[in-house]
Amino acid sequence: MKIVVLDGYALNPGDLSWEKLKHLGDCIIYDRTSREEVLLRSEGSDVLITNKVVISRDLMDQLPTLKYIGVTATGYNVIDVRAAKERNIVVSNIPAYSTESVAQLVFAHILNVANRVGLLADSVRDGEWSASPDFAYWKSPLTELSGKTIGIVGYGRIGQKVAEIARAFGMKVIFQNRSIKTNLPDGIEQKSLGEVFAESDFVSLNCPLTAENDAFVNSKLIQTMKNTSVLINTGRGALVDEADLAFALNSGKIAAACLDVLSTEPPSSENPLLKAKNCFITPHIAWATSEARQRLMDITVRNLKSFLSGHPENVVNW
Repeated sequence: MKIVVLDGYALNPGDLSWEKLKHLGDCIIYDRTSREEVLLRSEGSDVLITNKVVISRDLMDQLPTLKYIGVTATGYNVIDVRAAKERNIVVSNIPAYSTESVAQLVFAHILNVANRVGLLADSVRDGEWSASPDFAYWKSPLTELSGKTIGIVGYGRIGQKVAEIARAFGMKVIFQNRSIKTNLPDGIEQKSLGEVFAESDFVSLNCPLTAENDAFVNSKLIQTMKNTSVLINTGRGALVDEADLAFALNSGKIAAACLDVLSTEPPSSENPLLKAKNCFITPHIAWATSEARQRLMDITVRNLKSFLSGHPENVVNW
């Protein structure tokens, strides 16, 4: 059996092992694969493993031996799942591998804004504390999270973990979700989207991207937010109208934005958020802790083993 990993570098830049996957067949691993290289590298494969490389209907038509596609991510929009089903190609994804890590980055961003750790550490390194006449100083207001309201958009696994951490900080939690949630813990309340944006000191986007919510965080919704509020997005970049958010930041409509995702990744140097005021951007790393990537590797192998045994798991197109 021929297994081809098309873009393995993001999952494993060298600190993990591919050995368990290699034990399952003749395995070829590419760090990255360009659009022009996909067909040549995929020819003769029984199994394709991909993260961001697109597997289209046209490509499948040219791969008669292909039986299984493993997506090393939760989202599987890079696969034409309808075409795969028509060809009896099983497609599996990796759900819930990064819940703790994503929630952790939400609060890494929140704490950076609240305590300005990076700014002040750089200030000390630059000699400002040594030159200060006082034993303590700060360069912008510092914020205590206890008593503040965090609004969560999307109350799935990650949203619930964010809520759990927020409660440990003494925050009030409100959330918006497509379906009604029952048996909620004390201090957590479901509200409308408008109420979440209007009432929150911090708004965390933890929902999937759909056709209905594309760019839903736009100027109209941002205008309802407090001018002291902070937007955090670790979901999908396209949830936000980036030009509208940049304008809101530069005009002081909201206090800050903390983003781990953008609509195009890597971003164009012309993306207005790259230079927007009080916009803190990390390069899509919420999922990338060593622990989360190891889980991702383990489940990738388990998914393929389950397929080979005739009992596929985490199938998204059946």
